[in-house]
Amino acid sequence: MKFSKLLWCQVMTDSFNVVNASYVATAVNTSQYPEGDLQEIAFIGRSNVGKSSLINSLCRRNGLARTSGTPGKTQTINYFRITGKLPDDSRLEFMLVDLPGYGYAKRAQTSRAAWSKFIEEYWMTSTRLKLVCQLIDIRHPPMESDINVYRWLIEHGLTVQVVATKADKLAKSRIQQHVRTISAGISLPQLNPDGRIIAYSAVNSDGRNELLDVIKNILLK
Repeated sequence: MKFSKLLWCQVMTDSFNVVNASYVATAVNTSQYPEGDLQEIAFIGRSNVGKSSLINSLCRRNGLARTSGTPGKTQTINYFRITGKLPDDSRLEFMLVDLPGYGYAKRAQTSRAAWSKFIEEYWMTSTRLKLVCQLIDIRHPPMESDINVYRWLIEHGLTVQVVATKADKLAKSRIQQHVRTISAGISLPQLNPDGRIIAYSAVNSDGRNELLDVIKNILLK
């Protein structure tokens, strides 16, 4: 997988402005994790959930994360260094971590087992991980793999922000109904009473400011 060495983007919210992003590294094991102490925000979801499109939308930069026409093809962890500007013009740097998709039905059993070990190793060993953004397709109730991943993350004490992708595929009047279906499906009120779901559209950027504010607040804790 090839990436540009430096990609610039402008993302405005009332309190957080991402001013640049650069590809750092691709890892397939712990020895390849990038060095340093930057806090990490990880993104994960089922294959073909629109993760790469969301990441590109978050930075308003097509090509930052490469999309694939083959679900389940990406099998690596990809790191991007992000610089954001706060209202006082100070800089806030962090690592955006793009994790492989899960749950693709045609993947062999041995490949699924290797994926689980690979990703769990990252989750359990990264001391810099501050937030996992789990992406779920808003059009459908959460699948078993979505539920299992969410519960595993919560049970292991990780902070999770659920993001319902492809919100532009629904009429606005139906979005909250589908969000409630996802919330009930993953037992969010019981497992994470303070949690909420962000409905996101990579097409029209709905939800982008809200997600950026969540990330900012986590990093400033």
